[in-house]
Amino acid sequence: MFQRLTVDRRYCAGHGLCYGTAPDLVGSDEQGDPVILVDPVPVSRLDVARRIVELCPERALALEPVQPS
Repeated sequence: MFQRLTVDRRYCAGHGLCYGTAPDLVGSDEQGDPVILVDPVPVSRLDVARRIVELCPERALALEPVQPS
């Protein structure tokens, strides 16, 4: 099953650990807010995606299953 990264902007404080750790998965906009770059997360990068979800001190990142269409 495929998964996507999501960011809850209500909780994001802009620490930058996500895009600093996985710049191929998460970038930043002009204000330094995270921007998800891939959807869904490539299977080969799921371990890294899980890691940045765990690293987020505000718990603003999540991995969610992608429903098949």
